[in-house]
Amino acid sequence: MTLAKPTVLESPTLAAVKAYIRDQWHELTRSHDHILDAAYDEKIAHEKNGPWLIYVSGQEDAEQIAAHLSQFVTPEEMANIAVKPLPLESDQISGHGLLYLPGEYVVPGGRFNELYGWDSYFIVLGLLHDQEFALAKSLIEQLLYEVKHYGTVLNANRTYYLNRSQPPVLSRMVLEWFDRCHDKDWLTDTLPQLESYYYYWAVPPHLNQATGLSRYYAVADGPAPEVLYSERDEAGRSHFDRVREFYRTNTVTDYDASLYYDREADELTDLFYKGDRAMRESGLDPTNRFGPFSVDVIHYAPVCLNVLLYQMEHDIAHIYDIIEIPELAHQWRDRADRRQCLVDQYLWDEDSGFYLDYNFRSSCHRRYEYATAFYPLWGGLASPEQAQRVVDNLHRFEAPGGLRTSNFVSGNQWDAPFGWAPLQYFAVKGLLRYGYKTEALRLAEKFVAMLVKDFERCGVLLEKYDIEKCTGDVSGAIEFGYSSNEVGFGWTNGVFLELLDILEQG
Repeated sequence: MTLAKPTVLESPTLAAVKAYIRDQWHELTRSHDHILDAAYDEKIAHEKNGPWLIYVSGQEDAEQIAAHLSQFVTPEEMANIAVKPLPLESDQISGHGLLYLPGEYVVPGGRFNELYGWDSYFIVLGLLHDQEFALAKSLIEQLLYEVKHYGTVLNANRTYYLNRSQPPVLSRMVLEWFDRCHDKDWLTDTLPQLESYYYYWAVPPHLNQATGLSRYYAVADGPAPEVLYSERDEAGRSHFDRVREFYRTNTVTDYDASLYYDREADELTDLFYKGDRAMRESGLDPTNRFGPFSVDVIHYAPVCLNVLLYQMEHDIAHIYDIIEIPELAHQWRDRADRRQCLVDQYLWDEDSGFYLDYNFRSSCHRRYEYATAFYPLWGGLASPEQAQRVVDNLHRFEAPGGLRTSNFVSGNQWDAPFGWAPLQYFAVKGLLRYGYKTEALRLAEKFVAMLVKDFERCGVLLEKYDIEKCTGDVSGAIEFGYSSNEVGFGWTNGVFLELLDILEQG
């Protein structure tokens, strides 16, 4: 059957959106030439007229780095930054700042003026689409540098992000670049960092040994500084103030609220802040997917994370195939096969025909259907029968502008009525992988058409969208976290180009 050509492909606005995206790649690029722009951070308190701090890994010489940076900027600009060696322990950091990276990278946009872990995957896809091969390679190399010098792919390259990562997609970026540029020596050189990053997730505390599956978990304590300072409402209340009010005035049945809120003292507990940081490591911040504010995420094996790790295991196996070390390729495929069995055992729910997150503390699924259930189709874990049953549930998530995050309105930006570019990408690619072309093209057209329509309204692409109303005007519906909708926007740009390609190929 020949499908009708999507009407959005006839839009005269498409050329303007593509031109906007090409311009944005360079607007959003950070380099030593503009180190002061990179150091700027609106998410944290900064002393007026004080220098912006740049921290250098202990494996590097801070004085040499400072001398190197001085070659790229004026003396006046250099006077506005202070290059310091990074303390061995994060609690010894006296003032937060930028973590030094040696090359160019692309930031998402708006208040997110640093290199983000999983945003970068979708940015790389867009850069490769626009044949920005050198910039894409440099971005990937900065993430590899983070693993070597800061211990993991960071949530982003600021000191307050040192103790958490983001969903693991680094191996996908490496192979996406290699598939176009075919540099086998470069590919081989990525393996030590890829394997190191894998073990960040595959050993405790991220590994739950009872299930053999991994979880999100942040090792730092106390409130996240960037949230405490910048995520305030019009009354000046921080996100955490609003959370305390929620606990004061609501009965929580999703989990034992006493773990996270001391009602007598009207205080959030130490475990709350650990759960809050872990929720932010998930990249889906915030949502009620794991109960209010998802602080109970530390007790779950999530669908999304374990699919991404399965993909990473296959990716590393594929790299060993390419460089012709079959015995190591076999070992990594064995890891993937074991994880696939565990995903089937713990995360597949036969009754609902859906993938659900598993609470290993209570030994049960959380029945909070979420769009991450389409990840197993993207990763190829699902059997044909499982894929069919997931697709049978598609109508529960489909909205005029694409795929909803969930069917629950919680006041959080990663729940209904909002839709985000990454979740559209995983769903569309997963549907295509299993032969559901009609459904994939329909979702892709809805999301692309919404972006084009909203671009006509405001002239930019944004971080997130209300996909019920098909608009980027979202702040009125967000009660927790930050309510702004950031301009740029890295992952929206990349996913737009990917989905547009899919529509054009038909």
